[in-house]
Amino acid sequence: MHRYRSHTCAALNKSDVGQTARLSGWVHRVRDHGGVLFIDLRDHYGMTQVVADPDSPAFATAEKVRGEWVIRVDGKVRARTEDTVNKNMATGEIELYAEEIEVLSAAKELPVPVFGEPDYPEDVRLKYRFLDLRREQPHANIILRSKVISSIRRRMVDQGFLEIQTPILTASSPEGARDYLVPARNHPGHFYALPQAPQQF
Repeated sequence: MHRYRSHTCAALNKSDVGQTARLSGWVHRVRDHGGVLFIDLRDHYGMTQVVADPDSPAFATAEKVRGEWVIRVDGKVRARTEDTVNKNMATGEIELYAEEIEVLSAAKELPVPVFGEPDYPEDVRLKYRFLDLRREQPHANIILRSKVISSIRRRMVDQGFLEIQTPILTASSPEGARDYLVPARNHPGHFYALPQAPQQF
């Protein structure tokens, strides 16, 4: 079995009931229902509910995990009871009964929660952008953007277009690294600089 997963958090369904599975992802939230712990485990692809009761060998570890911890879970796929089926989730008909939980990365208390869609000021969202992008709506926007760009590229290639990556000319940077200078054709004695940090463009 793979070190971190046998399935993604969106892959398991009723046909997998009874099988052993391994999932890895972020702890989206933890709920305690009368001593039975429910962990919503999230990865890029979706979410799966993980269950640990006091009889589970993973229960002690499950009690410690908190939001945005990264964990690996081994367990048995079980069908949910009819009254607990969640039709809003792709994996809403099943749950993973935890037999082993490994903490891959613990997280401190977050300055902004990833769970839910709280309306935080823009400056706070930008300061903690690495957390903000994990929220459902920004994450969905990134996926949509990727699909739109891929669709445009595919359609243009099908029409015989070529995609050419050209250098970007900018003003010289005050950073300490050496500039890659390009003479300005219309302004003798002046130069453009190739960008040193293309991820900003």
